[in-house]
Amino acid sequence: MRSMMEGIRVIDFTTTVAGPGCTFFLCDLGAEVIKVERPGLGDEARLFPPYKGPQSASFVALNRGKKGITLDLKNEKAVALFKSLAAESDVLVENFRPGVMARLGLGYEDLKAVNPKLIMCSISGYGQTGPLSSQPAYDAVIQAISGLMSTTGYPDGEPLRAGTLIVDISTAIYAAFGISAALFARERNGQGEHLDVSMFDVAVQLLEAKFVDYTVTGNIPKRTGNRYPYVSPFDTFTTSDGYVFLICAGDQPFKGLCEAIGRPELTADERFSNFIVRNQNEPDLKKIIEDWTRQFTTKTAVEKLRAHGVPAASVNNVQQVVEHPHTRARGLLVDVDQPGAGIITIFGPALKALNSLVQVRGPAPALGEHNRAVLSEILGMTDAEIDEITASGAMG
Repeated sequence: MRSMMEGIRVIDFTTTVAGPGCTFFLCDLGAEVIKVERPGLGDEARLFPPYKGPQSASFVALNRGKKGITLDLKNEKAVALFKSLAAESDVLVENFRPGVMARLGLGYEDLKAVNPKLIMCSISGYGQTGPLSSQPAYDAVIQAISGLMSTTGYPDGEPLRAGTLIVDISTAIYAAFGISAALFARERNGQGEHLDVSMFDVAVQLLEAKFVDYTVTGNIPKRTGNRYPYVSPFDTFTTSDGYVFLICAGDQPFKGLCEAIGRPELTADERFSNFIVRNQNEPDLKKIIEDWTRQFTTKTAVEKLRAHGVPAASVNNVQQVVEHPHTRARGLLVDVDQPGAGIITIFGPALKALNSLVQVRGPAPALGEHNRAVLSEILGMTDAEIDEITASGAMG
């Protein structure tokens, strides 16, 4: 079975999360991804916990299936090698501050000269243009400046960041989507492309309706905890041993909820008879529901709610998610045999395809593991030429 990106070669000149995240998506789809790192330390994500032996498990998750080479781009021979590799590749992904690639002699115009069909994707905190473009950024910094943090948390509490690197991963997805679109366009027009993907821009997209809430009404969205302020019920409810989350966005699921909790008469109660009044009387409704959920374990409450068509779920911890039978059934548990560490279980691809192979392609590369192979197999160098490059320090 073919892979959707079979035959596509990607240079991954990125570090930490958003860039490597983008390229592991492409790798799972079948692209040949060559990770370029600095000699010595490499990608600083190699130091990110948790560890299994000397190996960062998070680095493995984000760099599985890639080939790895090292280049010291302060060395002229290394810059020439990078250009030679770009000439033989389809895509380059980089996530340095704007201007860094150009100073290295590897800006889009430099690389376009050697490969007019190259698709270059530049991922940065604030984009290639704009008053903040030169500033450094991390996920939480972008959550703060984008407004996401101001909307997360409880009304009487401080702003909170999301519990995961949601902007980094969303940026990775956005970049992979842009690259896929650019490859499709190239098939039609034969032209390369330079994509500018900004974490700030992506975070603004994640504001969704809160953005237009302000532009249309002038309302500044506030923190509302787990509630969505325009729908009731839409919240967490305490059970005898945890929490259940449920949503009734229309009259039909609300009818099911009333039947599940043994209160069918609530559908005719003037406080709850339609979408608008339910929201106006949310505190009363929450008390009624929670008086019921507190009588049951989370498992029992969820079973009763789902039996009546109510969108509901237990609020799971990570252990419960990893060990959930649905996680395994969806192919989200993948064992990678990582040299030097043994088996590391990582998450599998979220994308499923009927007619194409989407899968984890193997372990993460050791630093510089494929130096000689790339020089020989892709750039066609002889053993003598490779020895000369190695001796020059271009690859560290």
